[in-house]
Amino acid sequence: MNNKIVMPTILFIVVLVFSIFALTQGKTANQAPPAAAAVSASKATKQIILFYGDGCPHCALVEKYVAENNVAAKITFVKKEVYYNDKNAEELAAKAKICGMPTDSIGVPFLWDGSKCFVGDQDIIDFFKENASRK
Repeated sequence: MNNKIVMPTILFIVVLVFSIFALTQGKTANQAPPAAAAVSASKATKQIILFYGDGCPHCALVEKYVAENNVAAKITFVKKEVYYNDKNAEELAAKAKICGMPTDSIGVPFLWDGSKCFVGDQDIIDFFKENASRK
């Protein structure tokens, strides 16, 4: 009668050990892709983005400075219009939130440098002056 309890117990322990081993091996293998995804997400957040609005007079001042000083040849950045593009406006709100800014009253022009936010024509022009001279 003792054999009826010992054999299932041994079988249970073997299955349990195998299961734990299999689960830990699978977990280690599955951890590599999220790390790779984090690296690509990190690269995406390092992109400089200039958010602007069509018809915005302050945005026009930044655009004029960028054109007159050939900034686009010295600094790689993306321009995204937010007045008529809801997806861009949502992205602008997300960047403002990262900087601890209120998302219900964000003004343009707005520049995201990958870690910091710059708002207003003069702050953005100063950013471009400083960073274009480094290149």
